[in-house]
Amino acid sequence: MTLSTQKVTYSVMQPCAGEENWVDSRTVYIGHKEPPPGAEAYIPQRYPDNRIVSSKYTFWNFVPKNLFEQFRRVANFYFLIIFLVQLIIDTPTSPITSGLPLFFVITVTAIKQGYEDWLRHKADNAVNHCPVHVVQHGKVVRKQSRKLRVGDVVLVKENETFPCDLILLSSSRDDGTCYVTTASLDGESSHKTYYAVQDTKAYNTEVEVDSIHATIECEQPQPDLYKFVGRINIYMNNEPVARPLGSENLLLRGATLKNTEYIYAVSIYTGMETKMALNYQAKSQKRSAVEKSMNAYLVVYLCILISKAFINTVLKYVWQADPNRDEPWYNHRTEPERQRHIVIRAFTDFLAFMVLFNYIIPVSMYVTVEMQKFLGSYFIMWDDEMFDEELGERAVVNTSDLNEELGQVEYVFTDKTGTLTENNMEFIECCVDGHVYVPDVICNGQVLRGATSMDMIDSSPGPGARDSEELFFRALCLCHTVQVKEEETVDGIKQGIHQGKATSFYISSSPDEVALVEGMKRLGFTYLRNKDSHMEILNREDKIERFELLEVLTFDSVRRRMSVIVRASNGELYLFCKGADSSIFPRVISGKVDQVKARVEHNAVEGLRTLCVAYRRLSPDQYQEVCHLLSGAKLALQDRDKRLAEAYDLIETDLVLLGATAVEDRLQEKAADTIESLHKAGIKVWVLTGDKMETAAATCYASKLFRRSTQILELTTKRTEEQSLHDALFDLSRTVLRQQHGAMTRDTFSSLSGDCTDYGLIIDGATLSAVLKPGQEESNSGNYKEIFLEICRNCSAVLCCRMAPLQKAQIVKLIKASKEHPITLAIGDGANDVSMILEAHVGIGIMGKEGRQAARNSDYAIPKFKHLKKMLLVHGHYYYIRISELVQYFFYKNVCFIFPQFLYQFFCGFSQQPLYDTAYLTLYNISFTSLPILLYSLIEQHINMDILKKDPSLYRDIAKNCLLRWPIFIYWTCLGVYDAMVMFFGTYFLFDNTTFTSNGQLMTINTQMMFGNWTFGTLVFTVLVFTVTFK
Repeated sequence: MTLSTQKVTYSVMQPCAGEENWVDSRTVYIGHKEPPPGAEAYIPQRYPDNRIVSSKYTFWNFVPKNLFEQFRRVANFYFLIIFLVQLIIDTPTSPITSGLPLFFVITVTAIKQGYEDWLRHKADNAVNHCPVHVVQHGKVVRKQSRKLRVGDVVLVKENETFPCDLILLSSSRDDGTCYVTTASLDGESSHKTYYAVQDTKAYNTEVEVDSIHATIECEQPQPDLYKFVGRINIYMNNEPVARPLGSENLLLRGATLKNTEYIYAVSIYTGMETKMALNYQAKSQKRSAVEKSMNAYLVVYLCILISKAFINTVLKYVWQADPNRDEPWYNHRTEPERQRHIVIRAFTDFLAFMVLFNYIIPVSMYVTVEMQKFLGSYFIMWDDEMFDEELGERAVVNTSDLNEELGQVEYVFTDKTGTLTENNMEFIECCVDGHVYVPDVICNGQVLRGATSMDMIDSSPGPGARDSEELFFRALCLCHTVQVKEEETVDGIKQGIHQGKATSFYISSSPDEVALVEGMKRLGFTYLRNKDSHMEILNREDKIERFELLEVLTFDSVRRRMSVIVRASNGELYLFCKGADSSIFPRVISGKVDQVKARVEHNAVEGLRTLCVAYRRLSPDQYQEVCHLLSGAKLALQDRDKRLAEAYDLIETDLVLLGATAVEDRLQEKAADTIESLHKAGIKVWVLTGDKMETAAATCYASKLFRRSTQILELTTKRTEEQSLHDALFDLSRTVLRQQHGAMTRDTFSSLSGDCTDYGLIIDGATLSAVLKPGQEESNSGNYKEIFLEICRNCSAVLCCRMAPLQKAQIVKLIKASKEHPITLAIGDGANDVSMILEAHVGIGIMGKEGRQAARNSDYAIPKFKHLKKMLLVHGHYYYIRISELVQYFFYKNVCFIFPQFLYQFFCGFSQQPLYDTAYLTLYNISFTSLPILLYSLIEQHINMDILKKDPSLYRDIAKNCLLRWPIFIYWTCLGVYDAMVMFFGTYFLFDNTTFTSNGQLMTINTQMMFGNWTFGTLVFTVLVFTVTFK
């Protein structure tokens, strides 16, 4: 959802006094106080209240809205029409016959949807009525959350959740910071630090806070969680002081306050304008392939129905051409009947036949299918093999509509960090100026000194090297956003290193940083705390060093590095920078680049995550310049991010390389086994990750996505720098296709057994956007996509690295739209995977370290990647077999049911006489035949579970919707017609040979003697129900 959908301009600021003409902004008056006279015009604006609405219906619009949604279904609408026809004209069957099943279907669905919506209302009310503390006239007042208004000053205590989007004014900590977990927003369970506005952080009581006189100007609400631009004007002695506000001052609704006693903050976005509410992505209705084939078959049956009615109408008029038959002596017509025009008569007859045969379209099929999916989804939730002991979580089904799609998957797109790997980092080694240090074992809380460095023992470095080594350790101890917590547990994450005294834990928004700081601790440099913006380190001599933290240049995924500027106790200024090798090396001017580079590449191939560290000394003048650059960028209201990025770019230059670190992220258990099984099942696995190529490739080898024999094709920036994208693509496609033609001549199946080389493709984000970008020259730009897809089709595995979240979704979309229209599945664990999960046909979330965002937006959630194997190969297989048999069977039984009715018309002078009793017509679909098949379709296991798990190739047997192909469908239909004929004529001849038939069959229709047509019909019906049910 972009901003454009809700471009409501609340306040148009006059472009006066050099003010940027910045229309899309709002002004918030803190505590609803007017600004002092002469400052600016006071324009109170109206904002929505703090109510959250996630429900679809209200009490009043439930009936009309729900009916409208249900009648958008082809089948329901069709039955409504038939029902109305039955009401209007004189039809052979009573309107109840189609009215009752339809009413039943509509009611059941409405009840289900109403109940789901009622649960949403209940959840909304719980949130909207929860109490919040608001500061009014120097006192704290309790209010219901829904009554909060923009501009209210709110008091939030530890472990409370923020009621709306707030700007932090002051906190119980002296430095004005507070710690927050945003697990419910973006899934990161780590603590993040937020900062109070500098000028108000000293106001710590209600009365003081109430005396703040300020206005905030900020952008209109928009859904990006990580972006916020605004400024606060504080009136000191009627002179406004402007301060910048950024996302580090904005506390989002849904986040929780941690490790901080209380905070005061002012609300700026409420209710449905909070970032959390704007991120409720409207889930588009995903429809499964089976449902699409069902609709296609319905259309066919509709045609059969119309043709049957048409044939019968024509035959009726042919038969009635003889006046003797048209008006037999016992059934004279009334006058108005004779006067009617023949066309109108024919039309009403046609409609009457339509009504008579309409049961060929199974109304209750939709209900039975819904029930089958809904009840069937419990098998996933109850599955004990998909229960995870550690997390205590089971698999969760969020959408039961897609069960059978699990048996149709052709492409799996998976995230790497946290999905294939555990997202549990461990510090392995660091390399300083070519010397490699491996942290040693910790024995009884004492670090065993002496083995601190591998190379130091033999190549005792001079004093210079010793300095740079200590500088490197200090850099890692200072350049991070880790916090120290002195308690036993932190949100269920138990980390910490015993030092005899109180255990301290490190908490950070990235597990890498914790691993690095703990690694330093094991190498003799301990980071103690950050107090009053001074960072304290315990060095090897157990002396405490203090550094004043001046600026933090935060990490972002575009720059891929972060820096800090610190002042040492002797007054020297340092800039320490750490980041990905690709973003540090180009900025380095000296240092032992080659040795470090070699080590980094060696580690990346081993599958370790590497970071490089560099520094630069700043003179006071340079520092002044840096401050000037940063404050200029921070105060900007427009394009603040762009200006900050430019400023950072200028500051982080001329660095001196210190060294590099390596951290390991272990593979999840059985990840390799799962990927191998998926390959055998004929599913293509793609890994989409934001990680760097070497690390990602190493993970792919470890998880058996690439085998040692796989020939790797690269389509990366490195390659496209050497030759144009066009040439690179054509080279690759030539390689792949040449191989393919070679394989074609041999036995086609040998390619599966693996005697021809399989290819693996590696592509990075930059090259991908070049491939997807519609070029200027029309001739070849559209072609790139095709060639790219052609290459991908012939590769057994594809790795996309350095991907942005949106690019992940683009790739899924690209494959979805390719000419085979394969069924795709996306699986991931973090907020960055949500777009891809929503885009794929089936989205699976993993309940991982990165929180619950992915699991909440997915169709299915599983605790670990290894559960995917059973989900697809066993559950998916069963669901697909069950539902396809259910659908085929439904059509079959309705043909069986109605065809005798068609044949009967030939024996009753086409008088639209029903063969079956009204009750039978109504109940046949609802109860006689739905329940047995429903049970069958829930518990059918045509192959034992263990066999399905052992032999993944069985999955190929049901690929590409093969059980619902037209030949099979036609076979079932013909079988239905055949069975119907056997039943009808069998019964007919049975009656024919008895003596009393003459009596029964000659009786007029209305006398209903002992053996009339009803007996005949009932007999056919009985035989039919038995046959069909035993089927």
